[in-house]
Formats: sequence, C-alpha cells, structure tokens
Amino acid sequence: MKGIATMVVMIAVLILGSLVMVSCDSENGIQTITLPVDSDPTVAFRIWFKVGSQNDPQGKEGLAALTAALMTDGSTENRRYSEILEALYPMAAGYGASVDKEMTVITGRVHKDHLDTYLDLLTDAILHPAFLEEDFNRIKTNTLNFLEKTMRYSNDEMFGKETFYRMIFQGTPYGHPEAGLIESVRSITLDHVKQFYQTYFTRDNVITGVGGGYEKPLIQDLKNRLSALPPKVVPPVPPPDIRPLEGQHVTLVQKNTCSTAISFGFPIDVKRGDRDFYALWLANSWLGEHRNSSSHLYQVIRETRGLNYGDYSYIEVFPNGWARQFPPVNVARRRQIFEVWIRPVPNEAAHFSLRAAVREIQKLIDNGMSPEDFELTREFLKKYILHYAPTTSTRLGYKMDDHFYGIKDHLKTMEKTLDKLTLEEVNEAIRRHLQTENMAIVMITDNARKLSRALVNNTPSPLEYSTPKPPEVLEEDKEIAVYPLNIRAGNVTIIPADEMFLK
Repeated sequence: MKGIATMVVMIAVLILGSLVMVSCDSENGIQTITLPVDSDPTVAFRIWFKVGSQNDPQGKEGLAALTAALMTDGSTENRRYSEILEALYPMAAGYGASVDKEMTVITGRVHKDHLDTYLDLLTDAILHPAFLEEDFNRIKTNTLNFLEKTMRYSNDEMFGKETFYRMIFQGTPYGHPEAGLIESVRSITLDHVKQFYQTYFTRDNVITGVGGGYEKPLIQDLKNRLSALPPKVVPPVPPPDIRPLEGQHVTLVQKNTCSTAISFGFPIDVKRGDRDFYALWLANSWLGEHRNSSSHLYQVIRETRGLNYGDYSYIEVFPNGWARQFPPVNVARRRQIFEVWIRPVPNEAAHFSLRAAVREIQKLIDNGMSPEDFELTREFLKKYILHYAPTTSTRLGYKMDDHFYGIKDHLKTMEKTLDKLTLEEVNEAIRRHLQTENMAIVMITDNARKLSRALVNNTPSPLEYSTPKPPEVLEEDKEIAVYPLNIRAGNVTIIPADEMFLK
C-alpha cells in the first residue's frame, strides 16, 4: 500500500475475540461498520469507496489508483503536503490508500490522545484534495517508473502474477494492473483525476469503518464530516464476463534472466460464504499454504529438490505475496481464481518445475486428501487462523469484506466450519473445482523460443543435481521429467518484456 507510513500496534487475537462488537449503521445515508476494542489505545479508520480499477475508463487505465494516491500522498486545499507530514510525525500516525479491482480504501491509525487533530487531517484529505500539478507530476512519474522499470525489470514474481491475471481477465475491467498501463497513465491529465474524484468519491458511494478505543461520539462526528461529500449514486459495474479457457494456454515473457518465475491457474466459481470455499480452503492449505514450509508443493519442489524459495497455491486473489505472510484484506472481488505461484527456479529447471506442480494437482484431484493429511491440516488451521487478524485495523478490514460478500463473519465461519467438514466433503470440492486441462500459464524466462518448443513437444526435462539425492527422489524425477502437458503450438505466445503492459 502506497501512502504515509502507518503506526502498527499489535493486539492479541484472543483479547480481540473477547471484546469486539460489530455494528452497521446507515443513518444519514452513510453506513458505518464499527469495531470497538476498549483495550486498544489506538483508533483505526477504513474509509471504503465502492470504486476501483474496474472503473478506469478505457484508455485511462490507472486513473483510480492515481486519484487515490493524490488524495493521500498530496496536498489539500488547506495544507501543503510537507505540512501534513510535519503534523503527522509527532503523533506517530499516518494515512494511505489501497486500490484494488472493486475497492478503494483510505486507511489510517492514530493514538486516541491525538484523535481530534488527526481526524481533521484525515477528513481534509478526503474532502478537500488540492490536486496540485506538482503532486500530480510526482505521483504520475512514480507510477510510470513502477510500470516501466520496477515491475518489468526488478520483480519477476510480480511481473509474472500480473501477466497471469491479464491472461485470465483479458477483455474485462479486471484485465489491467491497478497501477494502469503505460500509455494510458501517460495520457492521464489532472482534469481526468478531478473528474474521476467528482464522479466516484460521493456520499452515496462510501462506507466508513472505525475500530479501537474510541468514544461513541466519534462515529457521528465522522459521519457529519463526510456528509459534506456530494450526494451521487454510482451505477454498479457488472461482474467480469470471463472468457472460458479451453486447453492449456501459455504466455512466455522473454527476458534476460537466470531464473524463471511461474504462475498458472484458472477462474473458479467459489467465493467466501460458499460452503465449498471452506472445504477448498482446507485442501488448498495442505497443497500450498502461503509461506508454509510444511505444505505439499513446498515439500516437493523446494524442500526435496531445492529448486527455489517457495511454492504456493491460492483459492482467491493474494496480491503482493512476496511482501506479506497472511491473506490481505480489502481486495474483495466478485470473480476469483485458483492460482499456483512457483517462485523463480533456474531456467533449466522451469519445464520440470511446471510439470511437477501440475502433476501434484492432478494427483490431488485423482486421489483426494488422505485421512491423515485431512486431520493434520484441520488441526493446523484451527491455530493458524488466529494469526489472520492480529490488529484492530485488520479485523476491521475483514468486517468490511464480510459486508462486500454479504456474509456475517468470515473469520468465525472459518473456525466453526473446520469442525464440521468431513474428508468426503473436502475431496468432493476438490473434484468439483480443481482441474488441469484448462489453464493459463505464465513464465518469465530467458530463451523463450527453446522453452516453447520443449513445452509443445513434451520434450523430456530431466534434472541434474549438484548434490546426491535419495533413490526414491531420482525415480520420481523420471516420471516428472516426461509428465505430459497438453500444450498446443497455437496456444503459446511469446512477448518481449519491454512490450508488456504498454496499452
């Protein structure tokens, strides 16, 4: 999340669970989600505007993110940006903006002793952004540097993930990075930003969230302040109409690199609140829990063979995985994906690693989870989910996501459902929702043409190790090295790195 650095105060999960109360109040047309925690000396804010990168006009992709950044990283009509920073510093507080496909959230946190002064600054940023030319030029330049340099040449993992998302959602409002496309961002003017702000940052398009050790009058004070936003109903954007995948489609991004980043997967029709979501969540945790060294893909590719740093899988979007341990909040979406993320492997191991991962997914579909793996994963998750929301701000974020999905309490449902799930139910969900026949595959790699030929021809891809491996591993390698991938020549696209995300 870009923005002024926020102070993080950790609150024990068990304390949170015993004290929090959640209420929704839509009086005066502004709905408020509250989460009082008397033991928390800070107050957390999440101001959610129902707008995101899906609302970017065609040819102006990146406008939502640029607008939000100017609101939280720029001057207001009453204060210069430098004055805002000087005012926030002694409070050890800050605010910032996160923009996803469907949600823009202004977040902030402050000690309750400084609440009045802080609230003036926070609401001033929302109500009275100055949209100065100097701030616009600075943020636009930073955005272009990110798209042209950082993403394409400094972070192959991000590059691969964004290319994968573009393959899945091509032709839909989800089909471009939140930061935008290079030529589109270049074409955005300050007038475009002002118009976007006037269209979407309205009283009828906002839901406020407040959590922590605040006094009750704060809620009405915040609503009164935000009631100065203009009244305007924003028409909803239809859910993305995703083109079905037929076969295994591969995009190879040609880049001078010594390692290959791999992402692959497909859309799934499962979301939070669905019974199958929780069954699939348990299965996925066994298969590829994020940053969990005991998960299966990690054991097969990293632990046993030492090919990379980690191998993970997901049943809903998990942006910026390299920078976080646990699932993010406020990236709720109406369309979700199953994704496998193979962190970069040596170029010569790319074909083998892809085969190994696809083979393990197919084995899971064919055989299901074993009773032992099912029980072990269930007991692990009962404890692991306690780490999902360690702060008031994160827990508040989950409550706002609950509102998006129209469910009561996702965290509690996860906990309660674990005791009710059966092995048969989990294995049925695996068979209903996972498959390997129709997938999008992205590889950021060197010598893409050679790899393309190998993929299409199912050329054997044996590994050579620098250290001895057990006989059983070498025997399994023989199977993996010839595991068939059904990739047709017409389904392979090669794109130079410097041509990606231009328009």
